[in-house]
Amino acid sequence: MRYISSRDNPYFKHLRALNDDARYRRKSGATLLDGDHLLSAALDSGWGLGAVVFREDVVDSELSRRLQARIAAEAPGCEEFVLARALFNVLSPVASPSGFLAEINPPQPTAVGEGQCDVLALAGVQDPGNLGTMLRTAAAAGVGQAWLDRSTTQAWSPKALRAGMGAQFQIQIVESCDLTELLRGRAQPVYVTSLGAGARSLYALNLLEPAVWVFGAEGTGVPEELMGLASQKVIVPMPGKVESLNVSAAAAVCLFEQVRQRART
Repeated sequence: MRYISSRDNPYFKHLRALNDDARYRRKSGATLLDGDHLLSAALDSGWGLGAVVFREDVVDSELSRRLQARIAAEAPGCEEFVLARALFNVLSPVASPSGFLAEINPPQPTAVGEGQCDVLALAGVQDPGNLGTMLRTAAAAGVGQAWLDRSTTQAWSPKALRAGMGAQFQIQIVESCDLTELLRGRAQPVYVTSLGAGARSLYALNLLEPAVWVFGAEGTGVPEELMGLASQKVIVPMPGKVESLNVSAAAAVCLFEQVRQRART
């Protein structure tokens, strides 16, 4: 293991750029996992690890030794580093960091399914916490793919990964999609959440077929051009005196109504 104590160390600068800079992540094709849970989730899914970083005060812990043994067996080419506590805390802003980071190279799939699986399609979702939560919900609901348009935040950013809690390893994610092109002429049902005219109650729909669910930006919703491609606009009934649901809450309600209906067949 190599010990790093200086902010001027080139590898620390690389890690900091991966943590802070979306353009750098995109250019380098890498990102950071924060915490032993995500590191274990990556290994469980058969992902290779480029490097693992231990905080200096946990490197000799029992959990660290177990992780090191597993990494040696399952990711033999992985580099290992030890960071001074002050440097590690720059990279892991969570209240109670576990003391483990990993550098990985996310896949860049470009192919989309032909209607055999459910799809979560996102247009302009900017909050990485919402995005990660939606991916986690989708994975739990058995969704096979997620399509993210160019204005949606990165699925593999450290913040989105923390919110996803390993979901990114369970669902195929296609980023920078042209949703208009993908949805036009789609054979399977396309559902778009809407508060406007023509929207049917979620609970009046037959959700047994694989479908595409489209959700939009937190403030502005689904763009009009995508609304026009919907098989059906969908409204979630809200008897309370609120105007709308948070986008991740709306996605959870819709996807698990689908799960509920299918469980009854």
